[in-house]
Amino acid sequence: MNKPFAITLDVGTSLVNKTGSWRTERPVYVDRLPPCNNACPAGENIQQWLYLAEEGNYEQAWREIVKHNPMPACMGRVCYHPCEDFCNRARLDTAVSIHSVERFLGDLAIRNNWRVKPDAPSTGRHVLVVGAGPSGLSAAYHLARMGHRVTIYEAGPWAGGMMRFGIPKYRLPRDVLDAEIRRITDLGVTIKLNHKVADLDQTMRSEKFDAVFLAVGAHLAKRAYIPAGDAGKILDALQLLRGVEAGDQPLLGRRVLIYGGGNTAMDVARSAKRLGASEAIVVYRRTREKMPAHDFEVREAEEEGVMFKWLSTIKAESEGKFTVEKMKLDDKGKPQPTGEFETMEADSCVLALGQDVDLSFLSRVTGLTITDGVVEVGPDMMTGRRGVFAGGDMVPAERTVTVAIGHGKKAARYIDAFLRDTTYTPASKHEVAKFENLNTWYYTDAPATVQPALDAARRISNFEEVVGGLDESNALFEARRCLSCGNCFECDNCFGVCPDNAVIKLGPGKRFEFNYDYCKGCGMCSTECPCGAIRMEPETI
Repeated sequence: MNKPFAITLDVGTSLVNKTGSWRTERPVYVDRLPPCNNACPAGENIQQWLYLAEEGNYEQAWREIVKHNPMPACMGRVCYHPCEDFCNRARLDTAVSIHSVERFLGDLAIRNNWRVKPDAPSTGRHVLVVGAGPSGLSAAYHLARMGHRVTIYEAGPWAGGMMRFGIPKYRLPRDVLDAEIRRITDLGVTIKLNHKVADLDQTMRSEKFDAVFLAVGAHLAKRAYIPAGDAGKILDALQLLRGVEAGDQPLLGRRVLIYGGGNTAMDVARSAKRLGASEAIVVYRRTREKMPAHDFEVREAEEEGVMFKWLSTIKAESEGKFTVEKMKLDDKGKPQPTGEFETMEADSCVLALGQDVDLSFLSRVTGLTITDGVVEVGPDMMTGRRGVFAGGDMVPAERTVTVAIGHGKKAARYIDAFLRDTTYTPASKHEVAKFENLNTWYYTDAPATVQPALDAARRISNFEEVVGGLDESNALFEARRCLSCGNCFECDNCFGVCPDNAVIKLGPGKRFEFNYDYCKGCGMCSTECPCGAIRMEPETI
């Protein structure tokens, strides 16, 4: 009896025709830069820690964050999360709520008392940081992890800078702030409170520091000339917020005007309601669309009963009556006076017109260049004086907590190189992963989880935290909404769809590679890759 005839082909033997010569394009695995990472002022690897979080590896996810940002519980509350503005997921349904997952991880770290240790042995070098705000704390943290000794001189009675004196407790509870500062001091960082540097040049000469990082916050309120019969009726925003932080009860009265349109104005208006004002009215010279305050801040203020008077500017006060001039926007969107006036009665007026940095302590330091109230620095964050670096509110940049945190990290890396007499070169960035790179067919709609919040009536009776955090199930869901833009997460799609068996699995965590002897360049792998981690490139001869 004849036996069945069969041929077994061994891929890679001469019995199989190689197809590499058929290609006009070849697939290449790439790593693109996620847009969230690219937009983060603190330079966090957001996609990586979201991946770790979605795997349930919360501590490792937290440790990935604190490689860059030492205060995730604070940042998850007060950062304006520009990362979410650029999140590709928003083109599908809504952006990943990155800040809420970061907050979950930060709070979990506080509850579990997770700590960090220096990554390098002691160098014996000593760095002075002037100012214990977000930028100074960030620089101190990173320098301490690099093995340097760090001392912070802080003029105020508490550390935290504008996180403590500019952000009310209903946005940032002080136990959270204190816990994350304590983690930094546990690294060996020394903070000397009530220790104002009046003359930096004298301090540098009398005390042996190897480098200095200047991180003084913008604590001087800008003033507007408003003729007033009773100057006591006009306060500045920082004066009010500092008083609240110290436990004082500023006498604002029943009806309060807040002059300004930034986030500080929103904080003051909302604080005034909590201090007993029945009416808090924001007077702003432009329209809502032109306000520098973030939309969610304005929305929350409106929910709490704060009122707004647009296209208006305060000109004078007399016996509790404020003269207000109506404004109009010109073709360039700038407010122009109309000559039309009205009178508004109020018990007090709080000026929230911005802040400046007190630079008087730099008067005798040679080599510095000061322009428009800020210190000029180079790409390495060093001022014109060798060994003196600066960041945060002191340099030309957007004044947010997260920007300050990023400045502290960046400066620390350059200070470390300066102390070691080496050169720090930042890693080059990959191209940004665009929405068009993704294959969103594989993703279903899953709108972002909404964080719980106190109802408006309860908010204005106290300074309790308004916005709550996610629980573990919600945080896990939110982390899993990440599309892993531009970076392979080993879904096996390319391996499964390749008609030529040209995709080789390298093992867990090692991704894949192509066998170009058998790839004919059809591009199915690139088309079907959910995260856009395969690019088709012209074949070269």
